[in-house]
Amino acid sequence: MTTQQHAIGSGFGVRSTTGDVLAGIDLSGKLALVTGGYSGLGLETTRALAGAGARVVVPARRRSAAVEALGGIEGAEVAEMDLADLDSIRAFAEDFLASGRDIDILINNAGIMAVPETRVGPGWEAQFAINHLGHYALTNRLWPAIARGGARVVSVSSNGHQLSDIHWDDPHFERHDYDKYQAYGQAKTANVLFAVHLDALGRDAGVRAFALHPGAIADTRLSRHIAPEELAVLKEAIDASPTNVGWKTPEEGAATQVWAATSPRLAGMGGVYCEDCDIAEPAPEGTELGSGVSAWAIDPERAARLWALSAELTGVDAVTA
Repeated sequence: MTTQQHAIGSGFGVRSTTGDVLAGIDLSGKLALVTGGYSGLGLETTRALAGAGARVVVPARRRSAAVEALGGIEGAEVAEMDLADLDSIRAFAEDFLASGRDIDILINNAGIMAVPETRVGPGWEAQFAINHLGHYALTNRLWPAIARGGARVVSVSSNGHQLSDIHWDDPHFERHDYDKYQAYGQAKTANVLFAVHLDALGRDAGVRAFALHPGAIADTRLSRHIAPEELAVLKEAIDASPTNVGWKTPEEGAATQVWAATSPRLAGMGGVYCEDCDIAEPAPEGTELGSGVSAWAIDPERAARLWALSAELTGVDAVTA
């Protein structure tokens, strides 16, 4: 069964925390993998899943920082991986697959936001490369373990997806002037489209995929590339949104991804965008940084087109194969 893009009345909301959504849920014997799971919302996610009994693997570019941040969290382990480097992703995945373990939960959480124009790999725009292509490659490289586990795959997007569709003619801003917010919006749209098509491909193997907006959370490392005065303007714009529900704590911000990864209410569902611990409603045309999901981000044809582009760029497509 699939689900439409409409709220299901989850019983949770904007102020729900990771503890609220995990109440009564036992993850003993489950294995979760959380990218960026040592900082910001990722750290809260790791702490919550481990607290519910899961073993949590955290691949990290800054390994020493991850080890320090996760010290004292029983059940968390760190491995080295750089989402900007396809060889690093391949090496991590090969090591993980060699362990013979299955994956029950994959949360593609790591990301960057509004960075100055930066090129990685073969000249890819960094936000599209790290937020989307790196996670696309990681998921495909780990596919045998994901399929065996019948995993839920959760992509952390943002209402920033409302800023931009995919720049199909120039996704890496090679022929057009670079705009860091357009690039961020494109990357966040890609996160949603990835979940839409992964769900369509994976459901016969018991794999379901979700994307989400965690909410507006102040003072995380995600905004580290934005100047203070620019960040103040951005916060004013978010505050002025007619659908603004207020700023969240990290525990509240991580709740939606934890809910999407574990909620029994989502059994048999997938391919949708969530917010405030429920499935989101479609956003009215023209919405920017507000509630709901833009039509371009959940369009199956766009999702299939992005998958094909991602496979071409990365040289990996284990899910389709």
